[in-house]
Amino acid sequence: MEEERLVRLQREFDALGGVCCGAADPYEVAVPAEDGVPLRTVVTLPDAAGPFPTILMRSCYPQAEAEYRLTAREYARRGFGFVYQFCRGTGGSGGVWEPNVNERRDGLVTARWLAAQPFAGRCGYLGCSYLAFTGWVMADALPDCFATLYLTHYGTDRFASAYQEGMFRQDILTGWAMQNAGFPVTADYLESCRYRPQIEVDEALWGGRLDWYRDWITHTDPDDPYWNEGLWGALRQVPGKLNLPVYIGSGWYDHHLGGTVRGYEALSPAAAAHSVLRIGAWNHWFENVIPGKPAEHLENSDTASALRWFTEILKEGRLPRGGVQLYNIGADRWETLDRMPAGDLPGRQLFLDGAARALTPAQPQHAQPLQYRYDPDRPVPSHGGESLFTSKEEIGSLPQPEPDWRPDVVSFVSDPLTEPLALRGEIRVRLQVASDCADTAFTAKLLEVAPDGVARNIRGGITSLGYRCGAPHRLDYRPSERAEIEIRMWPISWTLAPGCRLRLDLSSSNFPEYAAHPNCAGGWALARAERVATQTIFGGSVLLPVAE
Repeated sequence: MEEERLVRLQREFDALGGVCCGAADPYEVAVPAEDGVPLRTVVTLPDAAGPFPTILMRSCYPQAEAEYRLTAREYARRGFGFVYQFCRGTGGSGGVWEPNVNERRDGLVTARWLAAQPFAGRCGYLGCSYLAFTGWVMADALPDCFATLYLTHYGTDRFASAYQEGMFRQDILTGWAMQNAGFPVTADYLESCRYRPQIEVDEALWGGRLDWYRDWITHTDPDDPYWNEGLWGALRQVPGKLNLPVYIGSGWYDHHLGGTVRGYEALSPAAAAHSVLRIGAWNHWFENVIPGKPAEHLENSDTASALRWFTEILKEGRLPRGGVQLYNIGADRWETLDRMPAGDLPGRQLFLDGAARALTPAQPQHAQPLQYRYDPDRPVPSHGGESLFTSKEEIGSLPQPEPDWRPDVVSFVSDPLTEPLALRGEIRVRLQVASDCADTAFTAKLLEVAPDGVARNIRGGITSLGYRCGAPHRLDYRPSERAEIEIRMWPISWTLAPGCRLRLDLSSSNFPEYAAHPNCAGGWALARAERVATQTIFGGSVLLPVAE
């Protein structure tokens, strides 16, 4: 797999051309952190006279070093210096690996070291995923020689990447914790996700205590100081302090999309004027995950995009025009906007008709309640989703089962469309519900049903009664009492053709994309037991963000 990745990456660089010189042999430097810990740093320069525009990258993934070496060599052949460094405790750097906490201090020490090197001219920062985090977390304090950052697949709102209204994004963070514990974890992944109480899974199954994982799973309130002060609070403030252009890349099916969009929207006016947010129909690895849809114009090579960005700013000294570039699924085209579509535009509304199991433009005069039972021991498996990571094969817009394919999945289907329907922005589902438990969850998935009957997921979402309607802290709920909830979905740009139908599937679980709710009040990670819930849907509607 690694060899295939390197071959593909080499082909992408070869297709770009632009080679102007050779690359000198890389050499290593031990850059001392503030506390003296040596940080292994690898420098690759053009075989030419400097100084050079130089790219910095910081990583915690030594298994990807062959890819970094190839990238560094190809940048050097095009006249760039390239410096990559491993975070403390990884890849030959000293110290102890502890995710997140040291990256600002260590990164700024390294950036200042780079600024003092005679080979470094104008500098830029490159990073994807955790490598983008290591850039974001220090972006507001970089030396003056840094002219731009190119950051993909990471957001500055960490809570948005971890939770959706009380529901933990388990396929992201439980899987990542197991892969990056700092010691080998051989436990079964799904068994780990199901383990109760989850607060004890590290010592019970993984072989060691991870306090940082325990912090993630026990701080469920969005207004908790854990997310709003210290490291995560400072990270959220970074975009508003910037005055240099940032390329912010994401995918409709990247698990950091929500936090990434918030980071772009928080940019200062000075930074936003020349920054770009670009969202395509790919997953965290820039792979096309819309099978069955035209994708001739997807343009998902991040290699080409990054090189163009750094060439324009660092070599040519030009500032790009800021804005938003969105790939429209179905139409197979890119749309350029001045900003992200507003989330408060109602667009078109379709109502749930319980008697006909239909989505209709007119509100039914008589609502017919529908019931189902949700068993946390038998959650609905994640298949086709936008915030998956460990379950990579389930990411994307995938063919879905037939309507009502399980007793705990309730489906509603519209009439065929008579004209194209272009969606752009956030889809919202508003429901009147009840449960016989003190807390529980509700999910919604909107699908496109093609004329041939094949259904593909457009977007999905989830909420809990404890955090309904975006509550900043857990709310009480009295069993069997009717409650209003709203399930908000991440933004999308999608065009449905005439003859297609819309289908809405409602349920109470989407596992392991989200942790299976135990149907008990209190912190989900502390629950030692679970119970079966009887859920009632009285009615509701879908708000579609129709593009003008």
